Amino acid sequence: MTEARSVRRTQAERRAETRRRVLDAATSLVAAHGSRAVSLAAVGEAAGYSRGIVNHHFGSKARLLEELIKHTQQFDVPTDAPTGLGRLTQFVEAYLNGMQQRPARSEAFLKLWAESAGAEPTLAPLFAERDAWFRDFLAQHIRDGLGDGSIGRHVNPQFAAVTLIGQLRGTAMMLFSTARDLPVAEFSADVAKSVARSLAAPPTQEPPLPA
Repeated sequence: MTEARSVRRTQAERRAETRRRVLDAATSLVAAHGSRAVSLAAVGEAAGYSRGIVNHHFGSKARLLEELIKHTQQFDVPTDAPTGLGRLTQFVEAYLNGMQQRPARSEAFLKLWAESAGAEPTLAPLFAERDAWFRDFLAQHIRDGLGDGSIGRHVNPQFAAVTLIGQLRGTAMMLFSTARDLPVAEFSADVAKSVARSLAAPPTQEPPLPA
């Protein structure tokens, strides 16, 4: 039994490694050339595999791009702040600070997002699903802040979430293009403080009633 479990674990590890290498190769291709450069054959060659291996794991270019969008959105975010507003601003700072080294993942994601609005409309429904999740994610932090009194009652969670997404992605695009001269860490902290000021509960707001 132990040997069988070891074999299964090794097979699972190999599958995970193959998927990771394929997604990393696709990320590099998109970052350099956009989604038009992505085909199962091109990605397989870049990853050191055959087209058949890529097809086995992803099935189609559309499915590969769907998984790539998820792959390029993964990054570590601190969640230790005691308030909803604190956790939200931690996320804002981490999101923008992730642009510091101009990583291929971020560049690929932003190119895919830009293409979804025009050059590659087949990406639009994929982003609609991910954006719905992103809006809910940010809106939940805002609702948490409304509940603990750190965010002002004037804030609409859904409206603020959409505004934040536009601010984050638009700013990230500039950091990759015309604002490369900015010190990213310092700038990210400043943006997070600006978000905190715009959403924070005023000193005169009464604290929420205990649950």
